[in-house]
Amino acid sequence: MTTERLSINQITVKNWSFEEAVRGLARHDIRWIGAWLGPVQEYGVARAAALLREHRMQVSSVCRAGFFTGRNPDGGGLDQAANERAVEVTAALGCDVLYLVAGGVGDDRDIEASRRAVVRGVAELVPHAAAAGVRLAVEPLHPMMCAERSVVVTLEQALDVVEEFDPAHVGLAVDTYNVWWDPAIDAALDRARGRIIGYQVCDWLVPQPHPLFGRGIPGEGAIDIPSITKAVDATGYVGPIEVEIFNEAVWASDPDSVLTTITDRFERSTLPGF
Repeated sequence: MTTERLSINQITVKNWSFEEAVRGLARHDIRWIGAWLGPVQEYGVARAAALLREHRMQVSSVCRAGFFTGRNPDGGGLDQAANERAVEVTAALGCDVLYLVAGGVGDDRDIEASRRAVVRGVAELVPHAAAAGVRLAVEPLHPMMCAERSVVVTLEQALDVVEEFDPAHVGLAVDTYNVWWDPAIDAALDRARGRIIGYQVCDWLVPQPHPLFGRGIPGEGAIDIPSITKAVDATGYVGPIEVEIFNEAVWASDPDSVLTTITDRFERSTLPGF
């Protein structure tokens, strides 16, 4: 099995605590985890770092900081101190990639002003992140999330933000669910050479069961994930591939069975050439 690059984002096994997720992934011989701030902080950052070392696990990314504009529908955000704490947690876990969610449209409904606010917000966070050795990953979300979660909804828009900064400090995150539909995806990924620092995969289910929780296990939906992986790899990205699934049916399933399904399908559903 070619699963050396496989990472499981913690939200995929949501019903497991951080400790259960680390132990469960290690049991399946998966050595990468995408961590979420809430569960890590609940468990204790120092304890979490020790647990990762104990199980020889690495953190592919930490989710999430940002919400530089609009209102965070999940609470929090719009808080420089909270974003700086997210940087510190990321570094404490031995990880150097912190995902950013841009934030939705501001109260003035000026979408372009909101996008400019995102650039300012990233700029304010860069010095703290750079000092900690953490890179900020700008992730475009699907356009249906523009009002509430992210005014950055295409790879081109994300690159417009990323290219304002030193690539040592700010990079691009690609998530198949968010970008697969984009007719400019090939040109955007070509432009992204040397800029991608995070890659997440899941599938687009047909029909969509929920606008936020409609993600499927790779191979179950409409996305040609291997082709996107090939294009991402061609940019020079050779890092972990995170499976990130928001889906209530997946969450209701036995996490061990979910991991078995993902690992069994990983080669043919995600990697090019299999």
